[in-house]
Order: sequence, then C-alpha cells, then structure tokens
Amino acid sequence: MAKSNGKSLVIVESPAKARTISKFLGAAYQVEASIGHVRDLPEGKKDVPDKYKDQPWAYLGVNVDEGFEPLYIVPTEKKKHVSKLKAALKEADNLYLATDEDREGEAISWHLHELLKPKVPVHRLVFHEITKEAITDALQHTREIDQGLVRAQETRRILDRLYGYDMSQLLWRKVGSGTSAGRVQSVAVRLIVQRERERIAFVKATYWDIDAVFQTGSKESLPATLTRYNDKKVPTGKDFDSETGKPTKADLLLLSEQETNQLAETLRTTEFAVSKVEVKPFSERPRAPFTTSTLQQEANRKLGFGAKRAMGAAQKLYENGYITYMRTDSTTLSKEAISAARSLVQSVYGEKYLHPSVRVYKGKVKNAQEAHEAIRPAGTSFPTPESLRGQLDSDQFRLYDLIWKRTVACQMADARKQRISVLIEGGGATFTATGTSILFEGFLRAYVEGSDNPEAELADKERILPNVAESDPLVPQSMDPKSHTTQPPARFTEASLTRTLEEKGIGRPSTFASIIGTITDERRNYIGKKGNALVPSWRAFSVTRLMEEHFGTLVDYQFTADMEDFLDSISRNEGGSEEYLRRFYFGDDGPASDAIKQLAADHNVALKPRLEKKLEEIDPRVTARFLIGTPTEGEHREEVFVRVGKYGPFLEQGERKAPIPEGLPPDELDLTKAIELLDAGQVEEEPLGNHPETGKPIYVKIGRFGPYVQLGAPDDEEKKNQSLLKGMAIEDLTLEMACKLLELPRTLGNFPDNDQPIQAFDGRYGPYVKCEKETRSLPDGVSPLEVTLEEAIKLLREPKRRGRAAPKEPIKVFENKSPVTEAEVKVLDGRYGPYVTDGDTNASLPKGADPKELTFESAIDLLAERAAKGGSKKKKKKKAAKKKKATKKKSAKKKATKKKATKKKGVKKKA
Repeated sequence: MAKSNGKSLVIVESPAKARTISKFLGAAYQVEASIGHVRDLPEGKKDVPDKYKDQPWAYLGVNVDEGFEPLYIVPTEKKKHVSKLKAALKEADNLYLATDEDREGEAISWHLHELLKPKVPVHRLVFHEITKEAITDALQHTREIDQGLVRAQETRRILDRLYGYDMSQLLWRKVGSGTSAGRVQSVAVRLIVQRERERIAFVKATYWDIDAVFQTGSKESLPATLTRYNDKKVPTGKDFDSETGKPTKADLLLLSEQETNQLAETLRTTEFAVSKVEVKPFSERPRAPFTTSTLQQEANRKLGFGAKRAMGAAQKLYENGYITYMRTDSTTLSKEAISAARSLVQSVYGEKYLHPSVRVYKGKVKNAQEAHEAIRPAGTSFPTPESLRGQLDSDQFRLYDLIWKRTVACQMADARKQRISVLIEGGGATFTATGTSILFEGFLRAYVEGSDNPEAELADKERILPNVAESDPLVPQSMDPKSHTTQPPARFTEASLTRTLEEKGIGRPSTFASIIGTITDERRNYIGKKGNALVPSWRAFSVTRLMEEHFGTLVDYQFTADMEDFLDSISRNEGGSEEYLRRFYFGDDGPASDAIKQLAADHNVALKPRLEKKLEEIDPRVTARFLIGTPTEGEHREEVFVRVGKYGPFLEQGERKAPIPEGLPPDELDLTKAIELLDAGQVEEEPLGNHPETGKPIYVKIGRFGPYVQLGAPDDEEKKNQSLLKGMAIEDLTLEMACKLLELPRTLGNFPDNDQPIQAFDGRYGPYVKCEKETRSLPDGVSPLEVTLEEAIKLLREPKRRGRAAPKEPIKVFENKSPVTEAEVKVLDGRYGPYVTDGDTNASLPKGADPKELTFESAIDLLAERAAKGGSKKKKKKKAAKKKKATKKKSAKKKATKKKATKKKGVKKKA
C-alpha cells in the first residue's frame, strides 16, 4: 500500500473546475478531474465483456431479464485516466467527490465511488458557485451520496437506452439507415413537424385597409389606420381562418383594391376631428433571474447563440468561478445575492431606480435534483462585465453581461408607461392612432428583454403622439391604401422550441441543449435551419407519421410529461424504477405501487412485444408517402406524391418521377411547384445533343445535390455523370461545355519531377490538381476546364497548403507553453474551422466562438478534453504497437483476468 502524503483528494468533472477549486483549497488538497463520466453503458455489443456477449440483452447493455440491471464498463479512452485517479487515491487520507449538484453530477460521484473502491473516508462536496466562501462552507457541510438522485439518473439512462435502441432498430428497417428515436427527441421532432403541417395547411387571405396621416392645428403629423367604415369593422389578420382563408365574422368590411382606392380618394377631402382620447397608465416589472431554459432562450434571441453554444459558454463561466451553477429551474436568489444586486442598482443607476422592497420570484420547481438558486454572477459582490473583459473570451463576456444585467435588473424599480389611443372620425370612417410613452424607465435602463442595446430599444418602444384633445379638427395629409396578406404560424426557433418543451413539461433544463443538438445533427437529416428557424425534412415527416400511427403513446406530449414527472419522483424516493421499467418494456397488469397507479394506463407500454408485432405490420411504402395534390388540368391528372426513399425524397406522379432539390422546405412544395419539378424532370429526358466522339446522348439532369450532365442513356451501364461547376447555370449550358465537363478529370501532361501524369478535378471542396498522392487546390477564378500544365506544375511545386488559400499565419499564439508538450499553443485556421493545437493534440473551437478571444485556460481545457477522448493519432499508433508486443502474454493474462472476474457477483459492479 502506498504511503499517505497527508493530502485529501478532491475529484471534479473538468480540468477548468479543478484549477479554479485548487486556488481556494491550498496545498493540503490534490484536485483532479474525472473529465465527465468514468463509466457508462456499452455503446454496443462489441463493447460488452465476453462473458455477456451471448446474452440476448447484450446489445442493450441492460439485463432486462434480471431486474433491468445495467452493465457498466469503463470506456477504453478512460482506462488510463481511471488508473491515474486510483493512484492518486492510494496516497490520500480523504476523498471528496465534488461533482456538480444535479442528477448527472451525483451519478458521476457514485460511479467514482464504485470504481475507485476507496478505503479512506468519503465526503460528498456540493456547492452552486465556485468561490472561496462557497467552497469553505461546503467543506463544513459535506453529505453522503444521494441514492435517490443516482437511481433517478440510472432509471432515466436505462429508459432512454430501451426506447432509443429498440425503436431505432425498427426505424432503420422501415425508414432508412441513420434514423433514430428517443424519449424526448422524437417528441421534439413531432412538434416541429406539426408546425410545418400547419404551415402547409395554411390558406392565405388578403385584405385592404388605409394608412392615413393627419395634420393637427399645431402643424404636427398624426399617423392613424382605418379601423371602421359605416359601422363595419375593417379586418386584421386574426379575423381569418388559417385553414380556409375565409373571414371568421360576418360583419367585416372586405374591400377590394378598387374599392379601397375609391374610398381613399373620397376621404382625402373629408373633414375629420378627434372623437376620443384615452390615456391608460400601466407599469411593467422586471423578469425573474435566469433559469437554464430562459438563459438559452434569451441567448438565442439577443446573441444568436444556439443552445449548445450558450451552455458551453455558461459551463466555462461556472467552472472558472464567474457565475453560479447553470443547470437550474429555480428563480430564487440568496440573501447575499439580493444584497449584492441592490447595492449595484444604487451605485450604478441611482437610488430612484431601486425597487423599494426586496423582490422575490417564485417558480414552479418540480425537480428535486436541480440547484436551488437562479443563474447569477458568483460571489457576494458582482464584478461588472467591463472589469472582466480581458479575462473572458467573446462568448463568455457577452453571456456574463447578459446574466449580470438580468440579475441586477430583477431588483430595480418598475418601468412606468402610458398607452394613448386616439379615435378620429369623419365621413363615416373611424381611424385609430396608438402610441406608448415611457414615463420612467426603471429596470429598462439596465435590461430590455430581447434587446442587446437597452438605449436603442427604449427609443423603439416609444411612439409619441402629438397633444390633441376631443373635437380638435384634423386635416388629412395622405390616404394610402394598403394590402395585407395573412401569415402562417412561425416556425420554431431554438428559443421558442425550448420554451414550448418547458411549458409542456417535456425534458429538463439540463437536457434542452442536447435535445436540440440531437435533432439538428446532420447525420440524422431530421431538422435543418433556415436562418434561425427549425425546418423539418421529409424524413422527419416519415418518422413522425410512423411513430404517431403505430406508437402514438410514445410521442404523446402529455405522456412524455407524465413520464418526466415520474422519473423526478424517483429522485424523491417516491417511485419504484424497476416496476415502471417492467411495465414500459414488457407490459405488466399485475399489482402496482401507489406511484404507478397514479399514472395513466397508457404507461403500460409493453414496448418489446409491440415492436415485434409492428415489425410485420408496418408498411414503409405507406408511412413514407405523402399526397401533395391532384392536378385538374394538363396532360397528367394523376395524384402527386412525395416519397421518402433510401437516397432522399422525390416526387412521384404515375410513372413520372423527379428529385426534390436539397433545402426546399416542405411547406414550399405545393402542387404548382411539384408539377414544375416533374415537368423539368421530363425535359431532362430530351438529350442536349450527342457526344462528337462516342455518339452517345448527353442529358442535363437535376439531382438531389443540384444539376449535372450525363453521358449515355439511363440504361447504359457505362454512363458517366459530372456535376456542373460552381456558378454554372443550366440555361447557359451548351453541348461544347457539357463535353468539356465530361472530360473531367482532365489529364494535363506529366510532372517533370517524377514523370507521372497530372490531372485536374472538380471535388467536393472545389477544383484541384493531383499528381500521385500530391494535391493542390486551384486558386479562385481558375477553372479545372482551363488550367494549363504549366500552372499545375507551379502549384504542385509550392508547399502544401490547407484549403484553397495560401498558408496562413496562426490566428493566435499564446505566451505560455503547453504544460503537457511544453510546445507553443496556437490557434490555427483549418479546413473545418479554427482549432487549437499544442503540437500533439488538435481540438476544434466551439461553433461560433471567436478564436481571437480564446483564453489560454480555455485552450488548455479544450486540448485536455480532446486528449481524454483519444485525440492524438501518435498516441494511438504507439498504443497499437505496444499491444502487438504483448501477444505472448495474452493467454496467461486472459486466464488471470477471467479467474478474477468469476469472483465478482452481479452485473452492476462490473467495471
């Protein structure tokens, strides 16, 4: 046994958190990072230990036949790190497990305890901010590992595995490879698909009104809109049915363009006067401090951050001691935080902006595992954002600024406003002018929701009307007829989807970012983006229809919310996990606990037998076929369908088929557009001409990824395809140009340095030349159809360069050397975006992060996380070589391991 060094070992999740905590603990503590989970369910059967591989449940990693016992393994890339933690523990007198205070953090602590098997006293260290005061207090109030939280996380993990693995296997067979299902992701996809269905069903309506400008007696302008004429209301968008486009009321004034123009002409010479002035004062109070959900929503609206980017920046801020724990649905603040916020209001904005009493915000907190305070700046005095500008990268600074302002604003005075409404009448017409004025800015001086600039937003929020009184005469200056078209319901953005999921009780604060990351993963091809809007693919339509028609319960919003509540009850030791899992997976009508009885009967899902039944019942030709419409004129009158095929969606009308262009949203594919695409697809069957050498026909076609030329008839086994070059248009394509395209790759001649042929290509990342294994991208403006041998030789003799640009200087070089390689740490610009390197490991920067703002500490964190995942190719080769040398001892070692394993009982303890 190793000799104790008298220190206590503290284990946290991340290197950044370890560094920050070590500053407060001193030399008596050794702080190490687990770098996330150290054990998990196997990814697949290949990771399952040999003794379990022949079990029917092995692919799940959960023994469904023995109480849903999970099989935990240490991932290969974590084994070396676990050995390091074990070695550190041998020299320690105490073990402090200081992982995050939520469900995942509790589970990590439990796994560490199970894996390290400590023989020294173990303490669970919890805190919601990384400050000296918080750490000191936590050391004095340690606790045991909360088994309720551990069981809740474990049950959730097992349930997600049962749902995800088995449902996904069915989807692979019935929809296509790469498809997947999940307890929350499938519901989120359904929400987005349902919104797109509403947009497809939406029928536009057009209506007219008149915008007028009147002149007051003091020569001021007063803008107003026609709202009534001859006692009939002029409609607005909400007066039309979204599914029919027809008005919902009978007494509306529906004017045509001609009628509106005639009325405007009449009213231009009519006498008007003010008939009523109404002033309504009102106040607006500040919003509650941030929860995880509201932080993600506001970061998306104000800063344009996706959920993953926002949570990545928040994680760094928390780990480095700048904010409190960022996974919470609580809106409460500690007494110290309230005091700090109120002090800042007085010093920064002045006494009149301070609310006279302490504001207390109450939220509906269902989750026992969440932190008990809102997200706020850490500590008992909040550093101003400007004072931290040099310590934070761009994303962290902007997010901290948001959190600081929202926290301070929550203790500020109400904003006082007044709404003014002026009715103007004359000639049977009623115009309405509305305005809002801010009497006292209050909290708006610091924070305006949805705005990055409170000063500018305050100006936009005000619409000042001139002073008028009843009976004041007004002279019409202009009467402008205006046409309006009703708009379909807006697509979800990440912010509005997060809000909707939260409102429906689906998912939890810690999961929203991962849910959105999963459904927008390009490999699944479920959800894309158009600006900030989330757009479903036809594959998402197909998967959602299959789930709705055959597994409706699993994508029912209330069912999913009830399931979340039950999983939360396990953390409060109120529910039985094994009982619930058995009913969900196998179905069980036997005796049930009170917690189970409170759930509806549809929670008795019986997923396994249902999947076996549905495997034979589901016809993919039905679930993957969507009716667009039936033409009533023209040569082709058959129904038009979208069919989701193995290689993407396409249109089908009788024998006619045509691909759907990549990126065309489903709601834009109406019958007119579909016929246009089908007709264009048939024009493709007419050849552009014949190749002068082979005599074969050349066709211009449109595929899923754009236009291309094809040499040879459709049934020609030796036909050749070539995409059009970037910037080429089909209408400008000639037979001569098509023949040149079909020459690609062009052989230009031989490279004098080795007498090997040089060829010009048009590749996925642009045009390039190649000689043997050497490639060089062509400069902008140089076409692979025109590049000369001399130009290619010159390019190939130049040093290898990334992408199409000349070798670039590092974006940033840090003064400090890498603590691992002792080499320079640089930020470079790569083909796939900026990355940081220490000469051995490369780590990509988070999407959207400003590489110039990256701090040295953040760079080291990124490299450490990447290295822990096996990021160094050199290390992998070294490891492989070492393994090869050890083959002689393999048999003996295997026997010893097997003998040792048989002594262990149960599956759960297997590591």
